[in-house]
Amino acid sequence: MIEHLPSPRTLLTGLAMVESARWHDGRLWFAHWGVGEVVAVDLDGRAEVMAPGPARMGWSIDWLPDGRLVTTGETVTRHEPDGTTTTLRDRGANEIVTDPRGHVFVDGFDGAFGDGAGMPDPGWIDLLGPDGTSRRVAEDIDFPNGMVVTPDGTSLVVAESVAGRLTAFTIAEDGGLSGRRVWADGLGPDGIAIDPAGGIWTQTADTAAHTGDPGAPRGACVRVLDGGEVTHRVETDLPCFSCVLGGPEGRHLFLLCNEFEGVDRLREVQERRSARVLVTELPG
Repeated sequence: MIEHLPSPRTLLTGLAMVESARWHDGRLWFAHWGVGEVVAVDLDGRAEVMAPGPARMGWSIDWLPDGRLVTTGETVTRHEPDGTTTTLRDRGANEIVTDPRGHVFVDGFDGAFGDGAGMPDPGWIDLLGPDGTSRRVAEDIDFPNGMVVTPDGTSLVVAESVAGRLTAFTIAEDGGLSGRRVWADGLGPDGIAIDPAGGIWTQTADTAAHTGDPGAPRGACVRVLDGGEVTHRVETDLPCFSCVLGGPEGRHLFLLCNEFEGVDRLREVQERRSARVLVTELPG
């Protein structure tokens, strides 16, 4: 039986497009697309711009093991404590995630996307070295999006958005990926999150954006176990692009929601600044 979470409340609104939800240092952090900002907000809705980001769509944030912020985009950029930036890699990337051993994974695809460009070819996952070098560790990812590492550090799971599935890999000591398998399918995954028990929170495929049914919910996020069992669900009044767990006890689920009218109209939607950050709570 699926447990439905309480309807979320609005934490922050009036945003362009929002992605890459992260809980860090007691606040929710996210990428404010187009505006070119990394923003942090507390549970009372007090927001602060923390660092610059690319003034474009398609980038994300995470932290290196030493605590330094990294942003992706047309390049992969490290933000130094004194406010300066260092280019770690001059090739672009979409999402980024680190594992407990300090491996840094980035994913992406080659070719343009959106504004008439259509969908790109299948993408890749690269392992980024501390000196900026990288090596390909997975290919043929059907539109790679959010990535998470399981709590025990043994597996990486990537959202293949176009394929509608979560795909898992075993992480080797040297950061190589092997043992590709389906974690769950029949979804609409984008930015995903994982909880301490190993459940992945992801977007579903039964929403209006996926089905074209005006009677379907505009957005929804579910918790899915390895193998595809769905245990929890929450619906949103806009499509959910990214989510993360946080809060003092790790029971707050933050949902980053944007209007969506197709990839060719992303910039129009962005200009309306209708995006919002929602939050609900998991049962204790």
